[in-house]
Amino acid sequence: MVKVTFIAHDGTETTLEGAVGDSVMSLAIAEGLDGIVAECGGSMMCATCHCYVDEDWTGKTGERMDGEDDMLESAACEVTDFSRLSCQIRLTEELDGLVVRLPEEQV
Repeated sequence: MVKVTFIAHDGTETTLEGAVGDSVMSLAIAEGLDGIVAECGGSMMCATCHCYVDEDWTGKTGERMDGEDDMLESAACEVTDFSRLSCQIRLTEELDGLVVRLPEEQV
């Protein structure tokens, strides 16, 4: 299992465990985490799973996937260099301990 810590806009931390191969978004949705809406269900057709990858983890999560920049243009909150769609981050053993921050709103 891979642990991911989600930090809400108000600073509340929630650590969840997911299986290798799951997306960060699917883990959040399966556990009922507030802050990830995922209107499109992970098909990269919206930006309601926008998150900010903690700076220490950006090298391990990889570059944005093709099309991610286009979807992030419709994000409800500011897009930064650390912005990703959580549906596009797949859990690997190397991501055990990943930290992502959630924006103030998704829609």
